[in-house]
Amino acid sequence: MATPKSPAKAPQAAPAKARKTPAKAVLAPVTEVKAITPMGWMHTARFLTTAAELFHLPALDVPEIAFVGRSNAGKSTCINTLTQQKQLAFASKKPGRTQHINLFALGKQGLTDAVLADLPGYGYAAVPKQDKLRWQKVMANYLVTRENLKGIVLLCDPRLGMTELDEVLLEVIRPRVEEGLNFLVLLTKSDKLTRSEGAKALSIAKLQAGGGEAKLFSALKKQGVEDLAQLMWDWTHIDD
Repeated sequence: MATPKSPAKAPQAAPAKARKTPAKAVLAPVTEVKAITPMGWMHTARFLTTAAELFHLPALDVPEIAFVGRSNAGKSTCINTLTQQKQLAFASKKPGRTQHINLFALGKQGLTDAVLADLPGYGYAAVPKQDKLRWQKVMANYLVTRENLKGIVLLCDPRLGMTELDEVLLEVIRPRVEEGLNFLVLLTKSDKLTRSEGAKALSIAKLQAGGGEAKLFSALKKQGVEDLAQLMWDWTHIDD
């Protein structure tokens, strides 16, 4: 008697292959174009030109801001701190020796949308009188006639206060300030003052500014740096 065969096993289906989930497209991160900040803008400063006489200056159609003050007011240090560059504005070891107008261009990606003008310090005793008179005439003519000049920053050591030469400069620029030229008295080296002394010096400077502004500034403690950068931006981008 034949032994009954065991029923044939149904063939097992091959295991289903794991379905691949389509890989998501990897997109390159979109770089957000951020608006340049006033401090970032100031950092774009670069040397443009230098001139000993007004007719050597290029005629520019962008706003220009002049920095003026006595030889020991800390002008070069202020400009270097503001632009976050150590040697943009050259500080001579012998104050009063450099008698040129130095222009620095501002603007990202090589474009120029404003200019800083570094005027030589005045009032240093060792400079010959004839050189003083010549330079005072050049500077006065610049401040009165420079057509694209949009603002003036007068740097002053608050421990000394306004000097006679500072007062003369104020008289020279007063008509333009009354016509709307931006003007700031910047009290440098404010870290040398106590809080009460700083407040008093600031109050006096505001009165002397004659319609302009006054601010405290310290390169050592970085006091007032961002405020000054913002003011420079506002002066030169008022129509933006």
